[in-house]
Amino acid sequence: MSFEIQYLLCHADRLTRRLHAACSPRGAGDRGAMTTEAVIVIAGLAALALAVVAIIVAKVTAKANSIPTS
Repeated sequence: MSFEIQYLLCHADRLTRRLHAACSPRGAGDRGAMTTEAVIVIAGLAALALAVVAIIVAKVTAKANSIPTS
């Protein structure tokens, strides 16, 4: 093979490796853990919000029932 063809094949191989490295996901295993952690935090905050709403509804209902209507 001529020098020019070897030179082009070498650079084509390097470019292919760079593109493959750039397209492959980095730290794919860590993303799953971060997503799981976020879901747990969001579920906890949603449960806390529901508890606060339940407490507010209970107090408002108790106050409304204590108002004399007659």
